[in-house]
Amino acid sequence: MINIIINSDGRYPVNKLIIQSTVVEVLKRYKITGRLEIGVNIVGSRKIHEINKKYRGMDYPTDIITFALEDALPQNLQHIPRVGFVSSPDQVLRLGDIVLSYPQVVEDAGLDGVSVDEEIRQLVEHGTKHLLGMHHD
Repeated sequence: MINIIINSDGRYPVNKLIIQSTVVEVLKRYKITGRLEIGVNIVGSRKIHEINKKYRGMDYPTDIITFALEDALPQNLQHIPRVGFVSSPDQVLRLGDIVLSYPQVVEDAGLDGVSVDEEIRQLVEHGTKHLLGMHHD
């Protein structure tokens, strides 16, 4: 069972089926199975700016932020043994949350020459990979 919780303000006309199918596709590609939960939140520019400032020390909006419940260790600390994901009492593995800025997604789609749905698909794929511990090179 994969539970994808999508929260979106009614002002942002997102296609929830694209979000769900993208998350499922990424999990299948990497053979991730079991009882899983991922949150996807669609917010505005002010909200993502506020989140960036509070949690990342970045005083500007971005298109995406991910909050993994298990994150990769920095290179200099990778010798430390890892405990891994903590088991919840209900046996659901909660991977974390993806936060997308809808206004930034619309702007990026225009700059990239793709539809808003395609931009969302690319960002959700990118965010899901981050939740799985895959980061930029």
